[in-house]
Amino acid sequence: MLRAFAVLALLGLAACGADNIYADDNAVREARHTGEVPSITLFTVLNLKSDAGAHSALLVNGSESVLFDPAGSFQIAAMPERGDVLYGATPRMMNAYIDYHARETHYMRATTLYVSAQTAEALLLAVKRNGAVNKAHCANSISRILASMPEFSRVKSTYFPKALEADFAQDPRAISRTYFDETVDKSHGVVFIQPLD
Repeated sequence: MLRAFAVLALLGLAACGADNIYADDNAVREARHTGEVPSITLFTVLNLKSDAGAHSALLVNGSESVLFDPAGSFQIAAMPERGDVLYGATPRMMNAYIDYHARETHYMRATTLYVSAQTAEALLLAVKRNGAVNKAHCANSISRILASMPEFSRVKSTYFPKALEADFAQDPRAISRTYFDETVDKSHGVVFIQPLD
């Protein structure tokens, strides 16, 4: 019964339309950030009380650095958005992203893999082509994109952020770091477009 209810709840949430924000070319070009080592970082937001997964996002450092934040609420003027891809993912902006999510009720884990330039470019293209994601589909969209790459075939399609993180972190190259409200870097000095909900 509980499983049937969960499926119905997910289907109900899926009926909600995705926010299809499309920043103009100039904004995207001006925000573009390059120079990071080819890598990907899976962000997993977890509830402090229940330890349940609340959200997933994927930072891709290829020929440019972007944050794929499917169905996310993070909005910041310095990071123009196109279909859930936020451009200009500088280290400072990623500090702001972590600070936004690591708060009194939630903490965040960031799991990084250093990858080849070719893998980073393939993922960069995949997240840009994906388009905006419906609510409650963050882990599903990321797991589907990763699973489409031979290097990440161990990643199973899932709607659950913790399950995605578990598959992703199986890679022996994975480096994880956990952030709490007390330990997060708050020196980014940026202003969010919308306040925390």
